[in-house]
Amino acid sequence: MNKEILRLAIPNIITNITVPLLGMVDTSIAGHLDSELYIAAIALAAMIFNFIYWNFGFLRMGTSGFTAQAFGAGNKKEMMAILIRALSVAFGLGFLFIILQAFILRVAFQFVEVTTETQIYVIQYFSIYIWAAPAVLGMYAITGWFIGMQDSRTPMYISILTNIVNIGLSLLFVFVFDMKIKGVALGTALAQVFSLLLSAGMWFYKHGSLRFLFTFDSLRDIEAFRPFFKVNRDIFLRSLALVLVTTFFTYASAKTGEIYLAVNTLLMQFFILFSYMMDGFVYSAEALTGRFVGARQLPVLKQCIKRIFSWGIGLAFLFTIVYALFTKQILSILTDKEQVINLAGDFRIWVLLFPVAGFAAFLWDGIYIGMTAARQMRNAMFIAVGLFFLSYFLSYPIWGNNGLWFSFVLYLFMRGVMQTLLFPRLFRNI
Repeated sequence: MNKEILRLAIPNIITNITVPLLGMVDTSIAGHLDSELYIAAIALAAMIFNFIYWNFGFLRMGTSGFTAQAFGAGNKKEMMAILIRALSVAFGLGFLFIILQAFILRVAFQFVEVTTETQIYVIQYFSIYIWAAPAVLGMYAITGWFIGMQDSRTPMYISILTNIVNIGLSLLFVFVFDMKIKGVALGTALAQVFSLLLSAGMWFYKHGSLRFLFTFDSLRDIEAFRPFFKVNRDIFLRSLALVLVTTFFTYASAKTGEIYLAVNTLLMQFFILFSYMMDGFVYSAEALTGRFVGARQLPVLKQCIKRIFSWGIGLAFLFTIVYALFTKQILSILTDKEQVINLAGDFRIWVLLFPVAGFAAFLWDGIYIGMTAARQMRNAMFIAVGLFFLSYFLSYPIWGNNGLWFSFVLYLFMRGVMQTLLFPRLFRNI
């Protein structure tokens, strides 16, 4: 069982590490142009796209859960039908965003005040990269499908090659054709299209025989879409609640002052680093849980969950030790501002609590997705988010920035607690 878990987890961890490179490449290239406004424009455009795409992460999560269950049940026709349904929704949403691009920008600029020049650069970047929306969302669906098929290596290879193409194209358009921010956007957009085409090629190579099982009935059958939309609706609401917490955290940090915003942003990188590592095991939990639920192998599922939590506890313990020993050294890599590093030391205790408080929430998310138990996952998230805001408004006037961090750690912990409490009843109803 440990071998199966690691077989799925390690490639996903590598994939997660490559994901931030797409944003880092764009920012790095923009940083070498003739104005710092390009960096600001890239950051603002990325914020808009992140808000759009994060809320539609259900296309990956929902697809992986349904696919894993069909894989476990050995139902090849359903495996194919799930992919077609997911891609049809992904492409439909992607083209809808292209149609609504002007409206999306108008709404975004209502919430973000920028200079006219920066706004022009944001529009230039956004107006090109938005055409990659069908490819980006399509990749969510295909990645989820591969994970559900117990294959995490293929998304890893695709992610690595996509980053290489992105770097090459962006450098070509910016420094050879002198397209500036338009070149950055075009290189990134074409890299996403390349990723989709490469995925299609990999799919035909590995699973091409399934294409003969495709029928238009899988698209015409509205009833077949109901479970897909029901699960994904709950995952969407859960993701929206998660984005609400992270967005409010940044807002509350900024309200405290620029120095605290800088400190909290840097300290949050410790949580992001831990989450990238944990997500590898989350994807493993999605794939294996769905497979064993589909195959009705409940004793094996119990054993799998125990092993996954053993790995989670081990990772939490390891990260706690690393953060305890090297907090200042890691901060020194992130910034050379001594004032920020010294002030961050006052909130070091919360960094040490991230792994212990958060590992269960991550792992349960993967298990619940594999079981397609999105409603229970959504309810646990809603309760945790409610406690976050209640705690913040009670503790912030007394503890200031410590109150904000206490509320965030409590939110992580309660997500895990609520899902732990809900699981026994959920397991009995499988």
